[in-house]
Amino acid sequence: MASHLSAALGSIAHLEPDIDYRVNGNTIDLYFSQLVSFYFGQDAFALRGEAFDDMLWVVLGWLDAVQFITLHSTLQHRTGSLSADLSHEPSPVLPNESWYGTVWIPAFAHRARVFWELASAGWDTTLCRGGMGWNPRLEPYKNAITNELFIAASINMYLHFPGDANPAPFSASSGIQPPLPGSSLPEMQEWPARDVRYLVAAIEGYEWLTTSGMVNDQGLYTDGFHISGSGNPSSNNTQCDQRNDMVYTYNQGVLLTGQLGLFQVTGMSSYIDDGHDLVRSVIAATGWDLDAQRPIDDLTELLPGQLPPWRGLGRAGVLEDVCDVVGDCSQDSQTFKGIYMHHLTTFCAPLALAPGVEPAGLSDDALQKAQRAHLLTCRAYTHWLRHNARAALGTRDAGGRYGMWWTAGLLSMTTTTTTTAALGNMPNQGAVPSGANATDYRTHGVPVNSEWMSEATQTRHTEAAGRIRGRWSSSCIRLGP
Repeated sequence: MASHLSAALGSIAHLEPDIDYRVNGNTIDLYFSQLVSFYFGQDAFALRGEAFDDMLWVVLGWLDAVQFITLHSTLQHRTGSLSADLSHEPSPVLPNESWYGTVWIPAFAHRARVFWELASAGWDTTLCRGGMGWNPRLEPYKNAITNELFIAASINMYLHFPGDANPAPFSASSGIQPPLPGSSLPEMQEWPARDVRYLVAAIEGYEWLTTSGMVNDQGLYTDGFHISGSGNPSSNNTQCDQRNDMVYTYNQGVLLTGQLGLFQVTGMSSYIDDGHDLVRSVIAATGWDLDAQRPIDDLTELLPGQLPPWRGLGRAGVLEDVCDVVGDCSQDSQTFKGIYMHHLTTFCAPLALAPGVEPAGLSDDALQKAQRAHLLTCRAYTHWLRHNARAALGTRDAGGRYGMWWTAGLLSMTTTTTTTAALGNMPNQGAVPSGANATDYRTHGVPVNSEWMSEATQTRHTEAAGRIRGRWSSSCIRLGP
């Protein structure tokens, strides 16, 4: 939530300067107050016991909030420096004062730092020669999202973390603070900005992910790897050898933020090139011809109620998750396409290559050349983005609420008109390809089996489910006629 709200606020902050600053400012203040409310409403204590990806979402969210505060204070109050292209006239109200939101930077940065340290305990070299594990309470599983989040969060900590002198949740009279439980980090008196350990973590994480074998034949990131025999005490296997071929939209997006940040620091064009390769793979997997700037399938030839073929991550040039077509997406799955678009927007933002840290080894001319090439490549995605935006707009109901299956807006269909029989008669309409080792645990929950859970965890899960069913049955009896 913090990431999406901060991004929306950033868009408002970039509105043309001839818009009444009071209208613009009031809108920003209204939604920023909700961001502050979310800071206090977020159950930070409970999140410390969640999976490592849950912790890393916290890091990215509050770093995004810090970036927005810095941006808005710079644009409207001239308290910092940014590209000359962003120069606005000072606000006529308190022109020499910084925006009040800057007082929240220490709190937001502190939460990001605490959760980065907690999450860093997930990095493990005993299995698969590296990589972040997903959930320490389940069988070992090294998945794309946790590793992509670790890369993006780490490089953003290096770029945007302003430092932290707050030792909470610990306090020591000596002034030396212990590392957080479970982490391998040294004792610290304070946490400086531009700490090289964040950069090292991002680079090592990226090297591991890109050599892990997690990418499929379409150039898309599958969900992750199990380690065969991990629950067998007699097994000595330590390799990631059982791939979950499930593909989600958000697994193709979060990495883009990490790739952008790594380029901003190192100046290595391979990071940006890899990002564009991934974007092009996603677009192709929606059934869009990037050269012809149209869907690869002729939509005019479709029969009533017929869907275009599934192309790997969508159809008819529109982004989809597998669960969209049958309408059984979980609350998690419903956010995935938005997450993808958020990180693509970050990657292709007009100032994406105007870094806060000068890329190593790049002259001003070389940086400007890289900027022009990057933005030119990003512009090639515009028609595809508009196509998806039109599809999404077509899903709105009378109250202006958007639907989750964007393709329905393009084809004027619903999950009720797309019958099970129709899906069954058409190949690859959205189901996982036959024979693929793919488990959609984000939609249907983690399977209760030895691949995902230890015997003890399976037993606890089964007993807990039985208690819930028992309470539900009792409630139905009491509420019955």
